Amino acid sequence: MSRRDIDLTQIEQSVVAPVASTQERQVEVSLRPLTLKEFVGQGELVKHLEIVLGSAKSRGQTVDHLLFAGPPGLGKTSLASIVASEMGSGLRITSGPVLARPGDIAALLTDLQDGDVLFIDEIHRLSRSVEEVLYPAMEDHRLDVMIGRGPSARSIRLDLPNFTLVGATTRTGLVAAPLRDRFGFIGQLDLYDARELTVIVERSAKLLDVVLSGDAAATIAQRSRGTPRIANRLLRRVRDFAAVKNHKVVTTEIAVDALDLFGVDVFGLDKIDRRILGLLCDQFSSQPVGLTTLAHACGEEPTTIEDAYEPYLLREGLLIRTPRGRVATERAFNHLGIKPRGGGLV
Repeated sequence: MSRRDIDLTQIEQSVVAPVASTQERQVEVSLRPLTLKEFVGQGELVKHLEIVLGSAKSRGQTVDHLLFAGPPGLGKTSLASIVASEMGSGLRITSGPVLARPGDIAALLTDLQDGDVLFIDEIHRLSRSVEEVLYPAMEDHRLDVMIGRGPSARSIRLDLPNFTLVGATTRTGLVAAPLRDRFGFIGQLDLYDARELTVIVERSAKLLDVVLSGDAAATIAQRSRGTPRIANRLLRRVRDFAAVKNHKVVTTEIAVDALDLFGVDVFGLDKIDRRILGLLCDQFSSQPVGLTTLAHACGEEPTTIEDAYEPYLLREGLLIRTPRGRVATERAFNHLGIKPRGGGLV
């Protein structure tokens, strides 16, 4: 068995949800980079990690606790896996919402082996009581446990093995300051450019045995919203389309037809994105619209609109947020082919 097969087996057991089918787990795992050299994009962050990991390995010590921040789908989980792989350590994965009680994190910490990497996704969603258990664990590698209740209660101290905590968050501002300050390195992941995404699509296509020609990879990358996870998902849908249509090679035209069929336009906008912009450009006649009103009109939750859809629309200059509400820009009107009726165009 090759090193990659061993690594894939380890990551598969730790990363992928057990409810997924075997085939889905294999596909998900096979597209993840296993080393920093295989990781595409985030050049500055990768250089910093090379220094941090290299220094720790040269001293024979565990890596400082790491915090990765950025939008979903940019590779935070992959980087945690890479840290464990590069250090030759075990990987344990959980998420903030799962750790509801102090006992949950205590059981996880006491089960770690020396040098293990513990990855906590959505770490900003940890409860305060769980965070307080983490503080001495991160700083002094110890765990204070209360035995009993009332006057007979007593505290015992458990020594923990050396470990590295890797946290991931999409909302850095929601990570409590005392917790954030205990991380030795904080890395910010940014959206990818089209060139980097094209390289990722080409790499994933080889792993999936998909033959691309022409500008097919660049076409998929252009519509991927700067996010590798979306790029890989679109690649799989293009592959499915080509298979059903009996195409052995995915050309640019086939990629365009497939993405159009699945409702992903040249800006990477999907049905909900266009519904949001359509409401702002047509029904509300470019007047400022409050988030709650917009969410009800779209049939989505306000937090979903704000966290999942707005950031990309803002980044692409398709809408802006004003004190009175959301307003579509001239670029949004042009993209939808709608002529402004009011004077609220920006």
